[in-house]
Amino acid sequence: MSSQHQYMSVNNPSSSRVGDIEHISHLSEHIGSLCLSSEYSDVTLIVEGQRIPAHKVILAASSDYFRALLYGGMREANQAEVELQAPLQAFKALLRYVYSGHMGLSLLREDTVLDMLGLAHQFNFQELEAAISDYLRQVLALRNVCAVLDAARLYGLEALMDYCYKFLDRNAVEVLQHDTFLQLSVEALQGLLERDSFFAPEVDIFKAVCNWFDANQQWVKSDSGSAQVGKIFKCVRLTLMSLEELLTVVRPCALVTPDMLLDAIQEKTQTNNTDLPHRGVLMPEKNVATPQRAARVVAGDMRAALLDGDTDTYDMERGYTRHTITDAPDNPGIVVRLGATTIINHIRLLLWDRDNRSYAYYVEVSVDQKDWVRVVDHSEYFCRSWQNLYFAPRVVQYIKVVGTSNTINKVFHAVSLEAYHTVRVPPLRDGLVCPTHNVATVDLSAVVIEGISRSRNALLNGDTEHYDWEQGYTCHQLGSGAIVVQLAQPYMLSSLRMLLWDCDYRHYSYYVVVSPNYWHWDTGSL
Repeated sequence: MSSQHQYMSVNNPSSSRVGDIEHISHLSEHIGSLCLSSEYSDVTLIVEGQRIPAHKVILAASSDYFRALLYGGMREANQAEVELQAPLQAFKALLRYVYSGHMGLSLLREDTVLDMLGLAHQFNFQELEAAISDYLRQVLALRNVCAVLDAARLYGLEALMDYCYKFLDRNAVEVLQHDTFLQLSVEALQGLLERDSFFAPEVDIFKAVCNWFDANQQWVKSDSGSAQVGKIFKCVRLTLMSLEELLTVVRPCALVTPDMLLDAIQEKTQTNNTDLPHRGVLMPEKNVATPQRAARVVAGDMRAALLDGDTDTYDMERGYTRHTITDAPDNPGIVVRLGATTIINHIRLLLWDRDNRSYAYYVEVSVDQKDWVRVVDHSEYFCRSWQNLYFAPRVVQYIKVVGTSNTINKVFHAVSLEAYHTVRVPPLRDGLVCPTHNVATVDLSAVVIEGISRSRNALLNGDTEHYDWEQGYTCHQLGSGAIVVQLAQPYMLSSLRMLLWDCDYRHYSYYVVVSPNYWHWDTGSL
């Protein structure tokens, strides 16, 4: 026989590769035929009083829980009948999954799917638990989100719980009016009310909470319930309601004590509006300062340019918004009104950069355009081009940028402004970014403002291979001048790398000094 016959392959269309045979579907079908069958059964499971025949080895192979229960030395290992605490219909569906590897969630009732999620968690079917969680995210709606949230909290499914909360954030007004809101567990309700991003009129939130108490009177009258009523009402931000609402809506509610009402009125009248615990819309990683989201410039000259998204077409005549720089403490600056009260922690600002001028400025935010909080203060620094600004998350509706200096004239020019809430926040120290990567790059708007080179950006272009006598370096005459690099914005630096020209055997001596504004140099820092 030819030696070629030793390596003869099977031409099977179901094979994953030549020589492999996969009949997984047939295997699943054969094993699945044993589900709920007494044939070869060696254990009987009792669920809600009904006896269900099963096979120990199949159960043990599918789950660590059943392996420990049936073969781990527990008393159930020697019993012919084992009673389990589980909903019957969901458990039968779980058995069909164990025997066949298939489950049609879309064919099940939503309450059965939630029971399945509980069983997957109880019996440690981790892949099934993840698959059901993914399915619930896909079918999440107002009618089921509260039930899914409660299940996620019960089983400690953080990702699913976070997804439900974000869905509720996006649909806050609608969910407050939906019947399923009344079915929330007390833990889920409290967690929802504590979120700054659960944004709806506070009077509507208060009314919905009152309706929840009315629908859960049995819990309210219990010892544990009566002790937690005050805690839940503390999550309702009474200080965000008007005095009229406090007196006409809150005061008649028997569950709100007079002290709670008076404390809210006192805090509201004695606290700056900006310092109150406002709620706001949360749109992660999305620019909320756009006309499409109803943002607009309400102070400054040439207002149309700042939010139009064009960061390429601008010169001295067009493409920017400006204001006159003065020493007046009430300089209106450039003010952007967002389309809604929004949670942000990151602003990107493009300063006019068609020459080597530098600007100084500060940024303030407000919810009412009356009380302002300064979140960025670069009034003592020289800044240019793109500014990436970070601060603690705040609820804002107004953003004010005030220029305090321009090295060329007395006008502050801003080409573009973007506002975000981001989770990608770099380390900060005293409000300044502590970069973990190289910030002396052209892409990050650094520029060489002193030094001699055939190419303006030779020092910063990242090319450390192609240099010789003629090109690829920046220099200055010894004893005269210096090489000066301006970063786009102030950073808190702790290290730098510098490549000295090394095409022969020469050596250099040098020193490095730094400055926030080109005028005051720190000679002892490096």
